[in-house]
Amino acid sequence: MSTKNIILEDNQLLCQLTGTVKKVSEKENNIQSIIRMLNEEYGFAMDDMARDFNITYEDMDTGKNKKLKADLVVFDKEKEHTQDNIIRLCVIHDEKVKDTHDKKGVEATVKMVLWDIEDCEFALWSNGLEYHYIQKVEDDYGNESFEDISDFPGEGETIEDIDRPDRSSGKVPVNDSLVRTFKRCHNYIYANEGRTKDAFWQLLYLIFCKLYDEKRRFMTSEIGESYRRKFWVGLKEKNTSEGQKAAAQRVKELFTELKTKDIFSEVFDGNEVIGLTDKGIATIAGELAKYSFLDASVDVKGMAYETIVSNTLKQAQGQFFTPRNVIKAMVEMMNPDENMRILDPACGSGGFLVMALDHVRRKLAKKVYPEKEGPLLEAMYNSTEINEMVRNYAEKNVFGFDFDPDLKKAARMNMVMAGDGHANIFHINSLGYPISDNTDELDKIQSAVNNSTKGQTGFEYNDARGKFDLIFTNPPFGAKVQVDPEISKNYFLSRFSVAPEVLFIEACYNYLKEGGRMAIVLPDGILGNPNMISVREWILENFKLLASIDLPVEAFLPQVGVQSSLLFLQKKTQEQIDIALAEKENYDVFMAIVEKVGKDRRGVPVYIRDEDGSEVLFEETKRYLIKGEERSRIEKVKMLDDDLPKVSSEYLLTRAL
Repeated sequence: MSTKNIILEDNQLLCQLTGTVKKVSEKENNIQSIIRMLNEEYGFAMDDMARDFNITYEDMDTGKNKKLKADLVVFDKEKEHTQDNIIRLCVIHDEKVKDTHDKKGVEATVKMVLWDIEDCEFALWSNGLEYHYIQKVEDDYGNESFEDISDFPGEGETIEDIDRPDRSSGKVPVNDSLVRTFKRCHNYIYANEGRTKDAFWQLLYLIFCKLYDEKRRFMTSEIGESYRRKFWVGLKEKNTSEGQKAAAQRVKELFTELKTKDIFSEVFDGNEVIGLTDKGIATIAGELAKYSFLDASVDVKGMAYETIVSNTLKQAQGQFFTPRNVIKAMVEMMNPDENMRILDPACGSGGFLVMALDHVRRKLAKKVYPEKEGPLLEAMYNSTEINEMVRNYAEKNVFGFDFDPDLKKAARMNMVMAGDGHANIFHINSLGYPISDNTDELDKIQSAVNNSTKGQTGFEYNDARGKFDLIFTNPPFGAKVQVDPEISKNYFLSRFSVAPEVLFIEACYNYLKEGGRMAIVLPDGILGNPNMISVREWILENFKLLASIDLPVEAFLPQVGVQSSLLFLQKKTQEQIDIALAEKENYDVFMAIVEKVGKDRRGVPVYIRDEDGSEVLFEETKRYLIKGEERSRIEKVKMLDDDLPKVSSEYLLTRAL
């Protein structure tokens, strides 16, 4: 990367299309999002786009010529940038502008202007929350009219290309487009369907249907059958009651089918129903059907999924996500591979498990396709061969426990989103295990453990303890979290503290193999308070301390203000414990203090600045695929001021020496 001395104030950004400095605003952010969407998802070249383009049109009421400054237009490929060569028109606002606005709405702008752009058949109106795709159609007598459609064609496509039910997959979502889609769908259900209490789960059911339909592509190929998607909505189906009914029927049949499949057996009780109206199903399915979820990157899917989960389940129950940059650093430092059995005993919505699985997926893809790199390698992450390897790995080696049954479902869904769905997610109290009233879940854990350790010597069957190579976890902690005395009395560390975070340290020790490693988020009180010295002594007696990373309070803000650290530990063998007791231990420990985590206390992103306090722009080559062809463009981008990637890189470097 190289930098260019362009000074950006706090309220400025650099337009990725024009390279000019723009003032940050909701509308400008929407424009930037749609620029990237048109380029990377639809395949339109940056050179064939323009923004703030003046269009002359005739006012239908007065007959006078007027001008509209179109926020974004696309011209015919490699053609001169004139009004006659426009093939896509985009009118973009902030969310305060409604689609029915008498001067800025769909009718007053897009439909009015399209009359006078002869070769422009398609347009988009958006305020960031709503996306209206418009097609100009002409009847046999030359009369033009407009129809609402659910999407428009990309570069080199026709309307027929994207309206085929046998189309194998959709666009690969980039940037924040999937986040916006999920938000848009959730808001629609909440506002228009009367489902204020279960809007999240209704949306999740439809996302399940979409994912299952995509996975059917691989299922059918395995048995030699041709794939024909069921989760699709014709471009104009949502406009009529007959079309809405047909689309809803397809989706409901798919939902009934998927609930019987093993992949979803741990998610559904079987009595769940999609309770949306036909119009609601057609509308939401039409939004989701545009994209290929399995081909999207884990980061894109993870951000989108967390957006809706964090606004519903977790905040409603006082639970919060471990930030993605913290998870990523912990997983990178532990560097899991396909031979390691992984557990998160407080898995929540599955963030650690998804990141670890993605880490293994990337390693497997590089091993199988050593000649590929960049987007060509990324395109193989969901190849049939890699999917099968990841499925087999996750089925035997990825485990998650959580005390909340709703979060078990959320974690399972997250794993399906990650392209797997076969991980072992269980509703169980990790501190109470192996004692539980949930005998059915206990039996499933024992069965999964037996399957995982089959053929291996030195393991006691029917017990998950002592079976794991790696543990990643952010256990619940705080005065509000109380552990049942009948559970805490079983822990040695309860002599010093019954705080759940303390007991989880010992529980993780029990779950690990000898030599197994763990990465855990802990409040700083455990590491610094004088009354916790006995806990620290127990940790050092039973674990080798690999690394200790001190985090700033901003790491978990604005969700919760807690001073915490990342502790990386390796379970000692009995021989190592005996040696340590007999003689003084002496080994190196990696330690780091993280000062910056890429955001401030309000959660606002913080970027790298120069000595004068101006945000620095880094030049990088963005590489991506359009229909299997690699393309690239030069971008000047801001970089988050985050110490965690540097810490994880430095740790891996010291381990390699």
